[in-house]
Amino acid sequence: MPEESQNPTAGESESPSASIENAPSSDAPETTDKPPAKTKKPAAQADGEKPPAKAKKEKAPAVEDKPFAEFIQQDYLPALQTALTKQGVQDLEVRFAKQKLPIAGMSSAGDCWQVIGKFQEGQRQFNLYFPQENIQSQRAFSCAENNTNTSTLEPFLIDERKITLDLMVFGVVQRLNAQKWLDLN
Repeated sequence: MPEESQNPTAGESESPSASIENAPSSDAPETTDKPPAKTKKPAAQADGEKPPAKAKKEKAPAVEDKPFAEFIQQDYLPALQTALTKQGVQDLEVRFAKQKLPIAGMSSAGDCWQVIGKFQEGQRQFNLYFPQENIQSQRAFSCAENNTNTSTLEPFLIDERKITLDLMVFGVVQRLNAQKWLDLN
């Protein structure tokens, strides 16, 4: 009967002689392509002290955190002027005032802070309203053409959680673009 080959168990197998001849010797130093790792410790750690913690940079307050009137006059009006000029509006006049709402039937509502913009020789006017001295509170928008009275007061950026300078500028540009008042249309 022929002999059956058995699988050797661990430790019982024999390595072929070619494998033994080509195996690295434990006496020979290993060669690698990697440079030796540096194990130099910082001076503070060598003495047993912890390295000093990095000082956190103080975050500058957001422009929107300025007092309301200061923010509108110093930051918002110039940014709005620049953005609308880039959109092709040539003779834009923007101002900030507290006055009555220029909407039919709303004259008895009292004074309200407004950003008032006029262009095309005063033929196109838009108003951005702030009933409270806070850009994060309610806001409204209206526009009128050809020296007519404003008839509709629209909510402005009502779905936004946090109002920023860029968002307020973008909102007016977007609204005027929807009105087909900008050169891009």
